Amino acid sequence: MPPRKALAPPRDSTQCGPLFSITHANRALVLVRRITADIVARHRQLLELRAGAVEPEGHLRGAGGQSDFPNNEAVQEQIDHCVAQLHRLNRELESIGCVLKDARMGLVDFPAVHEGRRIWLCWKLGEPEVAHWHEWNAGYSGRRPIGELLPAGTGTDRDQPVK
Repeated sequence: MPPRKALAPPRDSTQCGPLFSITHANRALVLVRRITADIVARHRQLLELRAGAVEPEGHLRGAGGQSDFPNNEAVQEQIDHCVAQLHRLNRELESIGCVLKDARMGLVDFPAVHEGRRIWLCWKLGEPEVAHWHEWNAGYSGRRPIGELLPAGTGTDRDQPVK
């Protein structure tokens, strides 16, 4: 599969990294959704490989102490390959400017600014658009509706960094 082209978000010269508007974060979802779906699948595969690589307690060994349990180099190579894929996919997300927060559920945050403070625009795999946000130091449990960031009665400020 050819590498995906990264969409670079606009940069704010007063911040150390890219900042997203709501619109830009939603446009980035075209790529982010595919990458995140791959991450969730590889993460699930990694958990299954690791669970299968653990020799069950009480497993009987053959003569000479050799185990016939399939915890061998081939399984470790699969685990290593899966981990390498996860690192590559995470770098793809980072090149877009967003941050993977949870590989199991496919949770991704986009940095933004609201009223002079850094916040996260928050999206989870399966959601149709970026519809939540949370404070910089809050997590998933602190998610709030994106409408709270928009001036009352408008939906037109989605193109600007959230300020």
